[in-house]
Amino acid sequence: MTMERARRFADALTRLEETGEMEALLELFGEDAQVSNVASQRTFHGKDGAQDFWREYKGLLRQVKSTFRNMIESGDRVALEWESNGTAHNGAVVNYEGVSIIEWDGERISRFYAYFDPRVLGMELSRGNAPRSEAPATAPA
Repeated sequence: MTMERARRFADALTRLEETGEMEALLELFGEDAQVSNVASQRTFHGKDGAQDFWREYKGLLRQVKSTFRNMIESGDRVALEWESNGTAHNGAVVNYEGVSIIEWDGERISRFYAYFDPRVLGMELSRGNAPRSEAPATAPA
C-alpha cells in the first residue's frame, strides 16, 4: 500500500525542523484546514492558522527532530506515530512522543491533530527528565 501522503507530510516536517523552511509544509494544508494538538488552547484555521501553528511548534524548541516509528495510511486518513528529540531554549534535552492523525481532502490536509502527554513535554522543557515509555519493537511501515 502506498504511503505517499504520509511521506509527503513527514518530508515537509523534516524540512521545517532542519532548515526552518515552512512553505512545503504549508502547501499541504487546505484553505479550510483545522490544526491543533492536545496542548493547544485553540484550533488554528486555514493556511494562515497552519502557519501560526507550525511557527509556534518550531519556536518552542531551539532544535528538534522527529522520527516516525509507524506510518499508517488508509483512504483519506494518515496516522503517524513519532518521537521528537531536541533542545529547549534553556538547554534542557527534550524527548517526547505521540501520534498525529491527518485527514485529507483530495491533495490537501483538512485536519491535523497531534496527541501526546503535554505533562511530559512540560517536564522535559523545564527539567529535561520526564519518564519515557518503551519504543515499540516494530519498524516504521
